[in-house]
Amino acid sequence: MNTVKIISGLFLAGLFSLTLTSCENNESIQPQQDLLPQKFSVDIPQSLSNTNSVRSGRASGRIKEDTLQGNDIYLHLNTFIAVGEGAAQLVEEFINGIRKYKIDRIQSLTYRSEDDNRIKNLVVLSDVDYEGRLWDYQLTITDAESETQPDGGKALQIFWNKGREISGIAIIKPYNCDRIQNVNAKDAVFRIDYTETSTLNYDAQMEVSISGLPLANPLQDPFSVSALKMFVGKKGDAVDVFGNTDHPNAILFAGNTGFNWAFVASGSDSKNIGVAEVGLPPSQLDETDRNVLLKEYSIRNVFTDEITAVWPGINQDLLAAYLSNTAAPGYFDAKKGFLTGGISPGAEWDELAPRLTGLTPFNPKVLHELAITFK
Repeated sequence: MNTVKIISGLFLAGLFSLTLTSCENNESIQPQQDLLPQKFSVDIPQSLSNTNSVRSGRASGRIKEDTLQGNDIYLHLNTFIAVGEGAAQLVEEFINGIRKYKIDRIQSLTYRSEDDNRIKNLVVLSDVDYEGRLWDYQLTITDAESETQPDGGKALQIFWNKGREISGIAIIKPYNCDRIQNVNAKDAVFRIDYTETSTLNYDAQMEVSISGLPLANPLQDPFSVSALKMFVGKKGDAVDVFGNTDHPNAILFAGNTGFNWAFVASGSDSKNIGVAEVGLPPSQLDETDRNVLLKEYSIRNVFTDEITAVWPGINQDLLAAYLSNTAAPGYFDAKKGFLTGGISPGAEWDELAPRLTGLTPFNPKVLHELAITFK
């Protein structure tokens, strides 16, 4: 079946370098007895978070020309989850990078960044109130020459409670961390909310938010995003993930613009397998019902409507064959990526699939209006 490219345009390649660019060279440093948190992210199974699908061209192969392949369909899901996980790992890398300064007390210091060669100021405070909660410590790093700007030159703020079970919030503006590597993302801001005292019955959980990403020309990069929000919770061997990315200028088929990539997923950490369901609701839809976000706007329903609008006389058997892999949920492993759609490949996946019913993506309209600010 000869069709337009539906999902083959890659999502902002620069976002990978953006999320992996920290404020310091992260050379190997021996752990110090300091105040800084030792953990600030939840690991995601590679079956769900897999950048190899982008770099290896795994999704480019086709078994049949008349069937949209599963790895084509879910390529961006792997990418988005990998980017969210990378943003959280950036926080840990940054924290390890500043351990060299032995942050073991309330203090302030000035240093020259090894990345952009600019002066940075670092301040540590204790007993700080933020968002209605008292935190043991707050660490703030600013770009010294930019402290008079509207954003205060803030590069990083971390609020955390030190103890056996860590809780914290980290906010990063990559441009103020490194103005060389991040010159094209001046407004991008990341936020990580991490806790080991979950009220949702997880051993640990994190919420990743990214706003202000630069939008590409939709004709050149139809899947560039302006915002991402993702939740990850780990309970024993199971890891649950749900979230959205906002595509306000995205082009899907013949000119349909502005949609939200909404997803829920669950994976096994030890078995490295996963199950996922994806919806494509409108970018500004004000809705929280998972049946609307994932069922009404399922990939199969949206693709069927869009293809039929472009080719109203299309043979329905041909269309059904082409979209056969869009049946939900999708089943994955780390080696092959997509395995099947709608039909479980085995008992191990059967244990994960029911977890999806308890997960709901974020409201698309809220994500569309997402803005992250420092204290």
